[in-house]
Amino acid sequence: MRSIINNYIGGQFRPASSDRTAPLHNPATEEQIGTVRLSNTDDVDAAVAAAKAVWPSFAATPQDERIAMLRRLSSALADSEPELIAAMRAEYGAPIHFTTFSVRHAGSVFLDMARTVADYPWRQSIGRAQVEMRPLGVAAAITPWNSNIGFICAKLAAAVAAGSPIVIKPSELSAIQTEVLAQALHKAGLPAGVLNIVNGDGAVAGAALAAHPDVAKVSFTGSTATGRAILRAGAQTMKRVTLELGGKGAQIILDDADLDRVAGMVLANGFMNSGQACIAGTRILVSRRRQEDFEQKLVAALGAFPVGPATDPDAGIGPMVNRRQWDRVQSYIALGQAEGARVLAGGAGRPEGMERGWFVRPTLFTDVHHDMRIAREEIFGPVLCIIAYEDDAEAIRIANDTTYGLQNYVFGGDEDRNRRVAQQLESGRIAVNGAAHEPMAPFGGFKQSGIGREFGAYGLTAFLEPRVVLS
Repeated sequence: MRSIINNYIGGQFRPASSDRTAPLHNPATEEQIGTVRLSNTDDVDAAVAAAKAVWPSFAATPQDERIAMLRRLSSALADSEPELIAAMRAEYGAPIHFTTFSVRHAGSVFLDMARTVADYPWRQSIGRAQVEMRPLGVAAAITPWNSNIGFICAKLAAAVAAGSPIVIKPSELSAIQTEVLAQALHKAGLPAGVLNIVNGDGAVAGAALAAHPDVAKVSFTGSTATGRAILRAGAQTMKRVTLELGGKGAQIILDDADLDRVAGMVLANGFMNSGQACIAGTRILVSRRRQEDFEQKLVAALGAFPVGPATDPDAGIGPMVNRRQWDRVQSYIALGQAEGARVLAGGAGRPEGMERGWFVRPTLFTDVHHDMRIAREEIFGPVLCIIAYEDDAEAIRIANDTTYGLQNYVFGGDEDRNRRVAQQLESGRIAVNGAAHEPMAPFGGFKQSGIGREFGAYGLTAFLEPRVVLS
């Protein structure tokens, strides 16, 4: 069993000063595989102080030096890829295709940001004014468990690119992954204090970081409820805040879509990261006249998404992260039935033959009305809702009738029609016919899915402040 006791502060691994601990489990077996020591406010203060001390010199670092740092960080991840994948598989349990993608994507964000730094308009003239983009100051990041390595690296990349030292508080559920990642990032040789990592829970370490008077910027990925608390805490010192929060994405299947081709993509969008993804398309909107045909195709396509542990190379859906999340998903499956939705596939309990592990039966609900709670609340598991519509206008109305607005999807045979529908959707991103992620484009949400944007030039700007000199 692995014991995680260290934070990473000022370029050194230091034991957390608290005696509080939390267990770490393998979600595929439910066995405890470690413990993590939870930091207190003294540890947060020490990490912020280390970042504050290096802030003046790091803010003045030339652009080419920051680009070199970003490239070294990418190389450090590539060198540690097997160890990072192994840690993610053991502690998070995601299928091998997802863990491999996640680790490689985490390394690529540093190179994407290096490209952004090279092309960014750091200085420009506006009339008689000279405008210079300057780093905000000490940054803080609070990251979730559903893609721990990727979230840490994305926020670190933006901070390094901007010239802001950063203190990161990852989810305590991901402490083994965090330790392996910290050891890898240490090898990149950043100046002491530029990167600081504090293990701890949200109630103590996260709250202290969000309210700290020496933190100028907070970047948070997680639930909308926690995002509200961070926004309130940051308001006391007028922190700049980026929030990437929950989602309830709609997948609109227009009536001219090729259903045979689309069915597998729709399930992949809904079940991505075992359903534990804010961008998952969990509401499937299909024309009423094609509903029955499409439902049959979805059920037939389920065979391409077997449930299994990370050790199974054929697994498409892994376990929920812990018992609490498994219970939450089970409660929504029961709720859907109580609300009158019909289970088309899946249902309560574990998949057949699985006696242990926090595995969920991939579940399709149909006869769902968009006012039902299963159609409005983020479940964060492999549970999808099929909602029928009469015409394009109703599909758009249902898709937009949500407090969220992170990512939606459109499938159809006519490019102009697809574009017209996409342009009316209220979300930060819309993927048409399975379009791939564009790493340089901004990512973030409308409405209660967040504030601000990440990635590329928009993500870099979120860590900067314009300073104007008039002459």
